[in-house]
Amino acid sequence: MSWSARRRFLYITGIILFLLIVVGGPITYKIATIPASCHDGKQDQGETAVDRGGPCLLLDDHYLQPHAILWARSFRVRDGSYNAVAYIENPNPHAGVPAANYKFSLYDSQNILIAEQTGTTYIMPGDVTPVFTSDINTGNRIVAHTYFALTDSVLKWERMSNPTSVVSVSSKQVSNTDTDPQLSAIARNSSVTDLTNISFVGVVYDTAANAINASATILPRLSGDSQLRIGFTWPDPFAVVVGTEDVIPIMPPIPDPTAQQ
Repeated sequence: MSWSARRRFLYITGIILFLLIVVGGPITYKIATIPASCHDGKQDQGETAVDRGGPCLLLDDHYLQPHAILWARSFRVRDGSYNAVAYIENPNPHAGVPAANYKFSLYDSQNILIAEQTGTTYIMPGDVTPVFTSDINTGNRIVAHTYFALTDSVLKWERMSNPTSVVSVSSKQVSNTDTDPQLSAIARNSSVTDLTNISFVGVVYDTAANAINASATILPRLSGDSQLRIGFTWPDPFAVVVGTEDVIPIMPPIPDPTAQQ
């Protein structure tokens, strides 16, 4: 190689090195020092999947215990109108679903579909979430079987807490079962924070633990460290002897404020 060729080579090499140091260095540093996040498309910072788990709000459902539909039933309100209830059990104490689509399907004794009802619910962390829907029109047909399904192909599980964990229900009592049945109870808020718009679902069972009717009510406000009486009513007498009852408070779960959005 001639001296002039070597000089051109050294000159070009110098320019390339200069650009790599002066221009590429800061760019490389900036990229390398970008903090990890739950939106960077990488599995880092203790995440169990890309941008899920670890410190992220979104969770990797492969690391969660499976939820289950415990049961679903429909209850006649009057001819051609039914209420329906389903219980969703979620054993994960710090994981919930902010919104999940569902469908009730009501069939007659010949397994012919007579009515469907769709809606959206949430799934509370570490508890049973009752899903209640009212006034399902069945025409002149009688419901014999009820099925409930969550219709989303994938549920969006998030790090969440259950705001009703501070609400206890006591003094449950069923009365007037042979005329106009009533279920009463006392709801207590053990926290110092006021709670608003708490829904309660009441279910009455026979002595064999079969659900015989259900209803729902809303308590607009339950002040901190206080208690209020709540009640449920039904228009027709119960045809069987009451054994036990449930009164479950439900509220939308709260996202974990420490999680990365």
